[in-house]
Amino acid sequence: MNIGCRSVEATDAVQGANVSIRLLYPTRAAGRPEAFGAFELDVAMNAPVDGERLSLVVISHGTGGTPWTHRELAAHLARSGLVAALIQHPGNNRGDDALADTAINLENRPRHVRLAIGAVLADPVVGPHLLASGVTLIGHSLGSYTALAVAGGKPTAFGWETEDGKPAPVPVERDPRVSALVLLAPATAWYLADGALAQVNLPIFMRTGEKDALADQMHAFIVERGLRDRKRLDHKVIANAGHFSFLSPYPAALKSPALPPSQDPEGFDREAFLPALYAEIVTFIRSVG
Repeated sequence: MNIGCRSVEATDAVQGANVSIRLLYPTRAAGRPEAFGAFELDVAMNAPVDGERLSLVVISHGTGGTPWTHRELAAHLARSGLVAALIQHPGNNRGDDALADTAINLENRPRHVRLAIGAVLADPVVGPHLLASGVTLIGHSLGSYTALAVAGGKPTAFGWETEDGKPAPVPVERDPRVSALVLLAPATAWYLADGALAQVNLPIFMRTGEKDALADQMHAFIVERGLRDRKRLDHKVIANAGHFSFLSPYPAALKSPALPPSQDPEGFDREAFLPALYAEIVTFIRSVG
């Protein structure tokens, strides 16, 4: 199966910004190498969609990140007959990170996801080929915070994130179209309050890194403790993996200790690990669809 690619935008009237979305989907059209920032992927731009009643998977990148660090995962999903929506969070991405570490960002991110789902379903090219519900959310790091909020989580911003310096509930809205979550190296400290995750009642696939120095196992414990039905959680700790070991491999020319997302703990083989992870994610999505 080849990969089609199409751009969609959602207008966020609250933030006064556009949410950029790149769709990767199955197609029979031949692809060619296309550059996406510093990365490259073989895709057929604006090609016809192959398939009907396809499941939508939305991917939320980490704080200050780029959706293209999940390009190989999105490509694998498309080749497997799914539609992957890579969204870029305005104000919290590599090119514009002005809202990092703010309560406003915690409020904006889940709304971006809800708007993106609506925009993709309404797209005249891809939308008619999609199921209207049964959406899976995949989040890495702060993307996992985002996914949990969309699924019914009730986060609380820390005092250092708010304007008045006091902890405060973050106003977020659950999206009933979402039916499953994939959490990778999740950042979840905003769900420490009792009952913060009690309304999250979906199948969850969670993978954490043994040597994650940015989101240690406390973040996984918050999820495990907070869910009402822990039997719906599939959690495994990946031996020797770091926080960024779940991202697509970086081109050799970009790998550098000065670029932490390109680095792994000594001895960890990201290129060997990811194909098996992608296959597990597809199996999970199909099992809950």
